Amino acid sequence: MSILLSKDTTFIVQGITGREAVNLTKECLDYGSRIVGGVTPGRKGREVHGVPVFDTVEQAVAHHGGPIDGSVITVPPAFTKDAALEANENGIKLLVIVTERIPRRDVAQMVELAEMRGARIIGPNCLGLIVPEVCKMGGIGGPAKDAAKAYAPGPVGVMSRSGGMTTEISSSLTQAGLGVSTAVSIGGDAIIGSTYAELMPYFEADEQTQAIVIYTEPGGRMEAQLAAWVKEHDSRLPIVAFMAGKFMDDEEMKGMSFGHAGTIVEGKEDTATEKIARLEAAGIRVVERIDEIPDAVKQKLEVAA
Repeated sequence: MSILLSKDTTFIVQGITGREAVNLTKECLDYGSRIVGGVTPGRKGREVHGVPVFDTVEQAVAHHGGPIDGSVITVPPAFTKDAALEANENGIKLLVIVTERIPRRDVAQMVELAEMRGARIIGPNCLGLIVPEVCKMGGIGGPAKDAAKAYAPGPVGVMSRSGGMTTEISSSLTQAGLGVSTAVSIGGDAIIGSTYAELMPYFEADEQTQAIVIYTEPGGRMEAQLAAWVKEHDSRLPIVAFMAGKFMDDEEMKGMSFGHAGTIVEGKEDTATEKIARLEAAGIRVVERIDEIPDAVKQKLEVAA
């Protein structure tokens, strides 16, 4: 089992003829993912690594002869909203938006329409998601041979705002013999399509997933939402949080911003110290070094057993 993806998942790549998309397409195909088409206006009739290219999503769906499950969107920021709306209008239910620097108003509109259409957005500004040895959508894990090293099948779900940290955390779990059920790079922008709390029901329903690891940092309210969700739903899943950037609580760092858009610290509630206290109050173990993650997960699993 897994969340959102399976070996039968089909998807297209919008913006497939761009340089980044060409590499991403090859990586996903090499991993065994089922890319059934690509879309770049004006490029119909071409192929990218054997994948047929169409002018519109509608053409891609018609060529496939039935519904397509997902789309990886990697088009310039000014055109991303239109690409997402086009995918939604053609019945695509899972959108992985790689593009960064999309205007916030556009992102808000994309998320609202996706909710109206019963679709799920991962991103924007993300690397996508992966089910080890099954399927990957997006650049997560890099080339197939590297993804295979970092992501082995196992019982631990991973969610992270940082694409790089998604792989670092998963690699630590793989090296420790634990492995990963599904890993999701949710995106580092201030507005995103799927927060930790919004993805928790998927993991909760997945029999393979027996624990969760999240990446957290100062700024944003996602951890507060997650802590509230865990308490409200009496989650069966033990959670370990890796806290990066605690140094931002130091007096000399106040007023400075680092990294993701989500790291903007607007008040005391957004500080690392407050987040740690809130997470631990919800029964979520917080560690401050990556090498502490596997042992913390194993301890949680032993207690849960």
